[in-house]
Amino acid sequence: MANTEILEILSTNKVSGGELRKYKFKSAALGGLESNFNLFVPPQASNTSKAPLLVYLAGLTCTEDNGAQKGGFFSPASAKGIALLFPDTSPRGAGIDGEDADWDFGTGAGFYLNATSPKFAKNYNMMTHVTLELPQVIAAAGLPIDLARQSIFGHSMGGHGALTLYLASKTNQYRSVSAFSPICNPINCPWGQKAFDGYLQGGVKEAADQYDATELIKKQADPVHVLIDYGTGDNFYKQGQLLPENFLQAARDARHDERQVQVRSQEGYDHSYYFISTFAADHINFHAEFL
Repeated sequence: MANTEILEILSTNKVSGGELRKYKFKSAALGGLESNFNLFVPPQASNTSKAPLLVYLAGLTCTEDNGAQKGGFFSPASAKGIALLFPDTSPRGAGIDGEDADWDFGTGAGFYLNATSPKFAKNYNMMTHVTLELPQVIAAAGLPIDLARQSIFGHSMGGHGALTLYLASKTNQYRSVSAFSPICNPINCPWGQKAFDGYLQGGVKEAADQYDATELIKKQADPVHVLIDYGTGDNFYKQGQLLPENFLQAARDARHDERQVQVRSQEGYDHSYYFISTFAADHINFHAEFL
């Protein structure tokens, strides 16, 4: 049973033999704001047989619900006995001037970093929220999750987050990473430059050291387990926001071959959850090899 002093359960839904639970709690990492997350507990999970955890990070404008409602992840995750965690994409209700002015910055657009700009540093700490706080809350609540076995994946901004949190982890927290249509080289695209200039005191220069997957893979000497899918019909790909070729070239230059880094172009697919749900089972099965 969850510790109700830590977590408030908002809803439960049976799905694919398991249970999807929505929780709310007061987040210290996000400056004391209330934060929601969804957790899928597969049917195999129990206090004596805890499930490994796969974390899903959603994209710009999304919440903790988009991946859960549209991703098509539950049946393959249930078959493999994998729990799924769906965090939100940013703090909510911080009341910072300008945080709701644009769809691609501020609310719904936390970019999975820890802000260093004084304006945002109190609340915009999504990296700490995802990597440290949520696992601590899950453990403290006594949920049947094996936090020694974690992997991570995501979409678009969340794909950026998944790649960078995996590659920048000094503790090897995640065993594998995958991404749908990720922002692979954000220091060189408009979305990333806008976010970094707003959230970080050092802007793009500061971001290059820990928040750009293309820069991080260059320095990664250890073996990695990476799967990326993007659609050739994706308008954001065509506009130069995603830059998967830059990541692939950097990975090959760093001697990570196709056994370690797979980057697959999917003909005609766009940026939507129709694309994600089509390849959902591929990604779940990829992570199952390492979990």
